[in-house]
Amino acid sequence: MEGARRPLVAYFCMEYGLHEELHTYAGGLGVLAGDHLKAAREIGLPLVGVGLLWRQGYTTQLIGEGGRPYDTYPDFRYDFLEDTGVRLCLRIRDRQVAVKVWLVDRYGNAPLYLLDTDLPENPFPDRAITAQLYGGSAEDRVAQEMVLGIGGVRALRRLGLNPTVYHFNEGHAVFAGIELIREQMERGLSFEDAREAVREQIVFTTHTPVSAGNEVHDHGLLRYMEAYHGLSYEQMRRIGGDPFGMTVAGLRLARLANGVSALHGRVARAMWSDVDQAAPIVHITNGVHPGTWQDPRIRAARGQAGDLWEAHLECKRELLQEVEARTGLWLDPAVLTIGFARRAAPYKRPDLIFRDPGRIVRLLESGRLQLLFSGKAHPRDEAAKEIVARLVDWARRFPGRVVFLQNYDMRLARVLTRGCDVWLNNPQRPLEASGTSGMKAAMNGVLNLSVLDGWWAEACEHGVNGWQFGGGYVGEGQADHDARALYDVLEREVIPTFYGDRDRWVRMMGASIDMSARFTAHRMVEQYRQLMYGL
Repeated sequence: MEGARRPLVAYFCMEYGLHEELHTYAGGLGVLAGDHLKAAREIGLPLVGVGLLWRQGYTTQLIGEGGRPYDTYPDFRYDFLEDTGVRLCLRIRDRQVAVKVWLVDRYGNAPLYLLDTDLPENPFPDRAITAQLYGGSAEDRVAQEMVLGIGGVRALRRLGLNPTVYHFNEGHAVFAGIELIREQMERGLSFEDAREAVREQIVFTTHTPVSAGNEVHDHGLLRYMEAYHGLSYEQMRRIGGDPFGMTVAGLRLARLANGVSALHGRVARAMWSDVDQAAPIVHITNGVHPGTWQDPRIRAARGQAGDLWEAHLECKRELLQEVEARTGLWLDPAVLTIGFARRAAPYKRPDLIFRDPGRIVRLLESGRLQLLFSGKAHPRDEAAKEIVARLVDWARRFPGRVVFLQNYDMRLARVLTRGCDVWLNNPQRPLEASGTSGMKAAMNGVLNLSVLDGWWAEACEHGVNGWQFGGGYVGEGQADHDARALYDVLEREVIPTFYGDRDRWVRMMGASIDMSARFTAHRMVEQYRQLMYGL
């Protein structure tokens, strides 16, 4: 009976950022999933992760001689993973695909099971299913999602694990719901009864208020890939619509769904209000893992202003040494250093600070400001790559004042979020669901300078623990409005405080660290336990 089963959460995600040596993440979604697993282990939550072993990762993205990013895909070796001895098969296209299951239990995380199709018995197209994260065609993506979802459920069964809750972190995992329905129908339930029974076990997190980020698939493709998995067109349409929307399916398969900040919860409820039979959408604001992201010297120095500033200077010197090692450029530790590093996407507006060239050039030439940028564009996102190229061009025009650090990863993220003075964030509100890089900066006393989007709308006390700009404006001329507001706050508040009132700056650092205690992965996972998992 259900009541006799021991509680267990199965957490499904397309990517996991646990450590830079394990190239199974692209950006914030994966790092969040990694932090979720670490916090779950530390609070004693019975949880296992399910994902894919990406042999080539997301992309190794470098800057070419012309200043434009290009992508390479080395094959990574993962000899340190544990072989579970579990193998399984699932039918994709017209073939049986063999899948191997590996265990990751190395980084203080809850057990993570990674599925791998790069096996000698598979022909090349199937071996490559788990090659590139978010790479390839729509056909490749469906194959990957079938391995994650259908293969993931079967792997749990073979491992002797019988979860009481399935958490789909984004829509990539919804084929797991199809497999669970198929299991129930094989036991004799009707489609409707099976769907209701399965729905009681599933919770769903949506992260994407950008329409293009919510994946849909043509039903003809799903039939060809054999993703229907024993269901009929009409049954699949009732789950995901036509075309088949992965987010729509997630909302209809779950008993409860959530956005990842208070603002995103409101946006998501409005965005999906026309989806009938959708799960109610609440919100749980994201959090980050202190043990991974907070420098121990900052943690130890929190209570003493002088010690906190000295600890910050040590982190800043280490950052500038990293910059010099990577670029040959020496940056002055006495100069206000602003960092901007995250996945490169047009809605995040990485180059907003350059929108008024005359105004930013005056600031750069004053010698009172230096800017550090990093981030990867999706390999097929030409608009994002053009933005990166513009940042690189600014760096070449102002060497030592503007720097772009190529091939952003978790190691570089740690150095940047510990060593900058200010963390800049300027997405087009309300398109940033949460954002977690600013949380990492905040817990290191790096002061956020951000528009009121995502988590910062909940956290900001202007002039106390950081600064906001733009006042939450949404509408015509939003980019120009936000750029003017950014310059104003930078010139009138940030720069004068940094150079003229060190005591206040350090007090703000302390307030930032105190505030960040509300945005830890431990708080986040505890909220999932209570609100979503019911454990």
